[in-house]
Amino acid sequence: MARLTALRHIREEDRVALFIDGANLFQAARALDFDIDYKRLLDVFASRSRLIRAYYYTALLDEQEYSPIRPLVDWLDYNGFTMVTKPLKEFTQSTGRRKFKGNMDVEIAVQAMEIAPFVDHVILMSGDGDFRVLVEALQRRGVRVTVVSTIRPQPPMIADELRRQADFFVDLAQFEDLIAREHTGGRDDQRRDFDDHDDDRGDLEEDDEEFYDE
Repeated sequence: MARLTALRHIREEDRVALFIDGANLFQAARALDFDIDYKRLLDVFASRSRLIRAYYYTALLDEQEYSPIRPLVDWLDYNGFTMVTKPLKEFTQSTGRRKFKGNMDVEIAVQAMEIAPFVDHVILMSGDGDFRVLVEALQRRGVRVTVVSTIRPQPPMIADELRRQADFFVDLAQFEDLIAREHTGGRDDQRRDFDDHDDDRGDLEEDDEEFYDE
């Protein structure tokens, strides 16, 4: 049975809040060539600490249009995650092509600061360098911060300034065996809910923080 030594710095008595930058984490996992089983991911942190809240952030297409990641969002919402979403902003190029842009940095920062007085440890699953200031602000309030991303790909998926600022850095590859989705002949509930949309979801998540073309 795999042992999660990469997270041994998280104490059982720690009150923990988990913040998942959906687009960024998806890209990190894709760079490592595995799919995340979010139920297993939640269990990993819940079994090692007093998990207060697990937030998942992503931008979505307008409700009038089909959003390829909606099945994932709905599944997470029913299975222990606090979902934070907002509509993608639409832009039209001179060529007539539509583009969409979504960024959840402000939402993550505001809610992390709001929960800071009630937790001992924040787990930030993102490699976005813009979060360095957030990490520093949390540390000034006595909150320890672990950042989860990966340095395995070239270039690395985590900004150097964010990695330096964090109290702890954990490479996503270190516990892949505990959170990777198992591709077997059967289909569990999570896969049945959104597995058929993997390709489209990947296209949207990849450009979620930049632009999504249509």
